[in-house]
Amino acid sequence: MEIIGATTLLLIVCIVFIVLSITQARKGKSKGKLPPGPTPLPILGNLFQFTGKDVFKSLYKLGEKYGPVYLLHMGMDPVVVLCSCDAVKEALISNAEDFGARGHMPLLNRITCGGQGVVGSNGERWKQLRRFSLMTLRNFGMGKKSIAQRIQEEAQFLMNELRKSKGQPLDPTFYFSKAVSNVICSVVLGDRFEYEDKDFLTILGFMNEIFKGFSSIWGQVYNLYPNVMDRIPGPHHKMFKAIDGIHEIIKKHVKRHKETLDPNDPRDFIDCFLIKTEQNASIRRLTTSLEGIGLRV
Repeated sequence: MEIIGATTLLLIVCIVFIVLSITQARKGKSKGKLPPGPTPLPILGNLFQFTGKDVFKSLYKLGEKYGPVYLLHMGMDPVVVLCSCDAVKEALISNAEDFGARGHMPLLNRITCGGQGVVGSNGERWKQLRRFSLMTLRNFGMGKKSIAQRIQEEAQFLMNELRKSKGQPLDPTFYFSKAVSNVICSVVLGDRFEYEDKDFLTILGFMNEIFKGFSSIWGQVYNLYPNVMDRIPGPHHKMFKAIDGIHEIIKKHVKRHKETLDPNDPRDFIDCFLIKTEQNASIRRLTTSLEGIGLRV
């Protein structure tokens, strides 16, 4: 009886997989011509095509086989992969209106607090944030010669740090990461950090953990089954702790900026964002008040 029960269960599973395979294939045909790609498994898609810890290496190898534009299935969802500079340029620059929107990605939503910010937002919100961010960064020297002074100053700090090795072999990766991050921090947070500053090292550690988790197979599986992955243990929870840690650090900096904010003398990107937010809130309050007395803006 136990053998019959096991056989029946196996038969049901096989039938379900066959039905799902046929359904998935029909969906692909109904959507018109799609780029080539590896054959997906039912439910799991091409999950087993990712080998090793680095997902990007697996994607690159698939690009060598199927070309610069190919199709993968992340679970039941089809995903078109662009695997060359020319393909990315054609999609995001030449056809920006068609390819500018962000698809649903649970992991990105978690990092960006539900799709906020330039990276995670879409539509009109994204256009306004992008416009504001570019204008603000340019005002602080990004893309201009004035940013060169910040870079040159940081280069001196980097050279002093490298001299401490006294000619001994070292891995310069983390040193360059500190230097680049400090230039960004000087624009966004208004100040640079000493290379051994505990808060600075904590921020870099969190960012490294987030990027490592995002590019791992655990991160990709989370995008497929977020509700399940939230409830099971695994390395992806280190990434979530890092995300929460970054959010707490940013909240502390925003709080300090609010306490010392001078609307007439913005010091960095956070100051400009707080000022812009207050201006928008004032406009909304004024509009609401005028509408309350029967006037329209």
